[in-house]
Amino acid sequence: KIVGVDEATDLAVLKIEARNLPVLAWGDSTKLKVAEWVLAVGNPFGVLNQTVTLGIVSATGRSLEGSMYEDFIQTDAAINPGNSGGPLVNLAGEVVGINTAINPRANTIGFAVPIEMAKEILPSLESSGFVTRGWLGVVIQQITPDLKDALKLEKTEGALISRVDPNGPAHKAGIQRGDVIVSFAGQPITEMEELPRRVAATAPGTKTDVTVMRGGKEK
Repeated sequence: KIVGVDEATDLAVLKIEARNLPVLAWGDSTKLKVAEWVLAVGNPFGVLNQTVTLGIVSATGRSLEGSMYEDFIQTDAAINPGNSGGPLVNLAGEVVGINTAINPRANTIGFAVPIEMAKEILPSLESSGFVTRGWLGVVIQQITPDLKDALKLEKTEGALISRVDPNGPAHKAGIQRGDVIVSFAGQPITEMEELPRRVAATAPGTKTDVTVMRGGKEK
């Protein structure tokens, strides 16, 4: 039975009417290191049941076009159509990711959703069948070297606010166009893509601290 679906992360929770099923332990995807060995398990092309392929973690924190909230693990373990939903497992036998996508122009570039992201949304999927995310009400952009100089910034880190929704919580808090968010809820924002993921993981109605750079000064 389908218990809950989250299209934004391409994840779902299914319920199987059975008892005493074997299960895999969850690992910690935040501890993954580039070049660490991993195994991808799946059902490629719908006919090659329980296929296991071996590879390494090629990169972490990858973003794909159209994936606002995802923070992919990239691996060169062979992943093909039909592998989606299968586990990415470390050498301790722990699930560190869920295989979800490939680059169709390459045969050694596959992607998995980190298990920590699945852990975050699991309670909401189980209780309500969907995920409710926090919302800041801003449009952000990358900070280029030219923008860094114009905004009197020391680094190109952070998320530059290019537009503020007049009805959103950011506007009510005093965040302005041209501000650079460098910290959200006590966590530094080094890459622009980190901000929407952090905001989405924050429950609606939560009060949190946001640090911005404005006119060369921290506020």
